[in-house]
Amino acid sequence: MRSLTIRLTLAFLAVSLVGAVLAALFARWTTSRQFDQFVLDQSRADFVTQVTAYYQTNGSWDGIRIAMHQSPSVPPQVPGNQKQKGQQDNGGPQPQTAALFALADDRHRVILPAGRFHEDDMASADEEARGVTINVDNRAVGTVLTGGNPPTLGPNQERFIAQTNEALLFGGLGAAVIAVVLGIILARTLAHPLAELTQAIRAMSKGQLDQKVPVRSRDEIGELAAAFNQLSGDLLRTNQQRRQMTADIAHDLRTPLTVISGYVESLRDGVLAPTTERFDTIYREVQHLQTLVEDLRTLSLADAGELRLNREPVSPRDLLESVAATFSHKAESRRIALRVNCAEGISDINVDIARMNEVFGNLVSNALRYTSEGGTITLSAQQDAGRVLLAVADDGAGIAPEALPHVFERFYRADTSRTDNAGESGLGLAIARSIVVAHGGALEATSTLGHGATFTITLAGHQMSR
Repeated sequence: MRSLTIRLTLAFLAVSLVGAVLAALFARWTTSRQFDQFVLDQSRADFVTQVTAYYQTNGSWDGIRIAMHQSPSVPPQVPGNQKQKGQQDNGGPQPQTAALFALADDRHRVILPAGRFHEDDMASADEEARGVTINVDNRAVGTVLTGGNPPTLGPNQERFIAQTNEALLFGGLGAAVIAVVLGIILARTLAHPLAELTQAIRAMSKGQLDQKVPVRSRDEIGELAAAFNQLSGDLLRTNQQRRQMTADIAHDLRTPLTVISGYVESLRDGVLAPTTERFDTIYREVQHLQTLVEDLRTLSLADAGELRLNREPVSPRDLLESVAATFSHKAESRRIALRVNCAEGISDINVDIARMNEVFGNLVSNALRYTSEGGTITLSAQQDAGRVLLAVADDGAGIAPEALPHVFERFYRADTSRTDNAGESGLGLAIARSIVVAHGGALEATSTLGHGATFTITLAGHQMSR
């Protein structure tokens, strides 16, 4: 039985049938019990009425057994049955009820036996408390005690019970039919989205990653479909990025290799004379290749969680001033102000100083590249609860809103028309974020087009600086 629809339908049917059977049994038991109690109460009420009338007529209980005209051992019958032909009502209790109920006088002595109550027995206080007191002229003259077995049901009562059982049977069958119909509907409602998911997954396994399934509900099945759609989109986007990265790597490798190959071939064939300038050009291209390879290695280590960090506590002010000193000459040559703004009392940060210098090197290099002459780049640090926020802000051209979400993607360049990217691999921001994440922090970018950009690093504080 491999069909989920059939299994769910049978499960719904089984649960419904069990529930219907249990409900029917409970209803039948309750109905029979309550009906028996009703018959007993009605019989007792009739008996009380009869013996009360007898006492009111005779003024005492004398002769009540003689008035019965029948032994108490005669099987009782329920009230409401028609009297036998020729039977007369002598004003005393009827035989069918007398055998069911006993009667005790005002001195607690049983004068009309029934069941476990024998003549001249003394009724206990508890037994009389469970009985019905006979009052005549506001005086308790006796007590009716239940002593016999419950009355047998008459034809009308048996017919009522039979009709009740029949109604319960048809109700159970109706519940089973409804359960089958609802089970099929619910099973298909659950199984159909799963079948769509299975088909989409099989298509993805064949390389068709652009798969979407409809989200028809907000329950767990709907959440599963939405999660699958998100996964499919992420896989498709990752695959496209992988292909683009492969193409970008091939492009970045091809250019320096072409230059190197051309110079080496020309030098070998004697077309070009070996000069210092030509060897410098070859060396620069080799360095570019080495930088690209090292960047790719850093990213691969970060992706695998194997990027080794030699952490040590350092003051944020010292770190930022060291970065500013490194880039001060380049900033002055472009007439760009490079400032450090660090608040007092900031916690030390526990970082790999060499790696963090690499991060700030990428951020400041980008800021210098996109800040015009006369602009300002600010390196700042501030405390936010237990976190330290390090920022690199410039007042340059800024980043377009459509490009901002992609600036940390590998080989992404917001402005492909710029020509001053020589020596850059296009991996700088991706590496920077990977290093910050490896430190347990976060790197985020904010920007307003035409008003500069700000890159903020969030790290946990280590200890308070003194």
